[in-house]
Amino acid sequence: MDLVKNAASIESGATALGVELGSTRIKAVLVNENCETLATSSFEWENQLVDGIWTYEMSEAWKGIQTCFKELAADVKSRYHVSLTQIGSIGISAMMHGYLPFDKDGKQLAPFRTWRNNITGEAADKLTEKLSFNIPQRWSIAHLYQAILNGEEHVKDIDFLTTLAGYIHWQLCGEKVLGVGDASGMFPIDEATGDYDAGMVKIFDGLPEVAAFPWKLTAILPKSLRAGVEAGHLTEAGARLLDPTGTLQAGALMAPPEGDAGTGMVSTNSVRKRTGNISVGTSAFSMNVLDEPLKQVHRDIDIVTTPDGANVAMVHVNNCSSDINAWVNMFGEFAKAIGHEQTPAKLYSTLFNTVQGADKDAGGLVNYSCLSGENITNVEAGRPLFVRTPHSHMSLGNFMLAQLYGAFAPLKIGMDVLIKDEGVKTDVMVAQGGLFKTPVIAQQVLSDSLGIPITVMETASEGGPWGMAVLAVYAKTNAGQESLPDFLDTKVFKNPQSTTLTPNAEGVEGCKKFIAAYQEGLPLEQQAGKVVADK
Repeated sequence: MDLVKNAASIESGATALGVELGSTRIKAVLVNENCETLATSSFEWENQLVDGIWTYEMSEAWKGIQTCFKELAADVKSRYHVSLTQIGSIGISAMMHGYLPFDKDGKQLAPFRTWRNNITGEAADKLTEKLSFNIPQRWSIAHLYQAILNGEEHVKDIDFLTTLAGYIHWQLCGEKVLGVGDASGMFPIDEATGDYDAGMVKIFDGLPEVAAFPWKLTAILPKSLRAGVEAGHLTEAGARLLDPTGTLQAGALMAPPEGDAGTGMVSTNSVRKRTGNISVGTSAFSMNVLDEPLKQVHRDIDIVTTPDGANVAMVHVNNCSSDINAWVNMFGEFAKAIGHEQTPAKLYSTLFNTVQGADKDAGGLVNYSCLSGENITNVEAGRPLFVRTPHSHMSLGNFMLAQLYGAFAPLKIGMDVLIKDEGVKTDVMVAQGGLFKTPVIAQQVLSDSLGIPITVMETASEGGPWGMAVLAVYAKTNAGQESLPDFLDTKVFKNPQSTTLTPNAEGVEGCKKFIAAYQEGLPLEQQAGKVVADK
């Protein structure tokens, strides 16, 4: 990239900022109008289990955002020798779903209930039956209806219900809106209109428990917007929330705020029909853009949308890499204790590469990576669990392979429904996430687990905040000239660098053996949450 040209772009505000609030990190990416990364920053944060609720404090969200912006501005100054005083467009993305209710004065009425909570089973089941549409426990509408069923006092005072991305966007520009992809994780969307399904809204409003309240659903939900439209402008107050020093100017165009699933689709160029992507991190999900509706309702498959409103079959699992991360950290402590401290990258690379010498079925070792509950396997309360028999082959390679198989197992179980029962076909399946930073290993294990080719793109490592920055560029520069799929193909991914791995027959067979043992042992994992107290 041209240093002088990029410095001029920064000074003139020909840039876009993407900020994503993920489950373990808040990340920011600044790009130019060609979607090339200029600077990045991040802030680590963690959810807390408070009174049985997985939550984050909103004050911590703002601390993280401000820290990211401060570090981003410092990175810009160091690299380009100019100050970050203006930005052309800004996009906010975050973990989808959850529950953030506010009253008419903007007061938060309940602690943020994240996607990770498995506390809305009664509501999710009843709504799925009433709407003839799968409503997962983590969806905002399930949280709202469960609060109603619980008789929670605050429900009568709700004036606005939104997601984390919708909340941050609202505070920055004053607009109560959501990108359609994020909105589709609050309440079902009609693909034809890009808005909440009117028939289902009428059914929900007509439920006796709901009709007793003074509000109507569409009056308290954010307005749903497709990608590429203006969703407000950064206010002076919003600029001070991002940058308390007063350096950043107001006025940046705000793109529709999106969920992390939508930004993952953008960063892997997977928004066109018959494309798909898999994102792995604390949670994992696969997104398959449909060219025709599914034949039936499946409780393990959600119907959401791309950022431009196309229907997507989503297989979401609550747990993926957390257990692997915990074990790697422990191995890191051991390395330090014997005087050979390693960087995190070296630890992951060293441990993952031992998989090359592992037995294809992980030697009979079984691992359950459930730090929290898992809907797809009917695990109510997570208890990470490693199990072996007296005749299992205990080796480091087998142990790490069992960790990877265990991390991908719930996703495989859900994907089997989509591939085998529904016959959904995808022309391209792109994977992204930190587990793929070590070349080949996790990518091959995922391909073997799902029995399909898996592609990893170089730009996929940029992840959600970069995808959100791309959506901000699209909102600022495209002005409806191209569809989002065409914009990504012609402007962003003109020369994609990628690697594709296909399933290995021995690996596929080995994974089948592991999954059989995994499913046979699920009653043990389900029971562990009941008998092992979390003190």
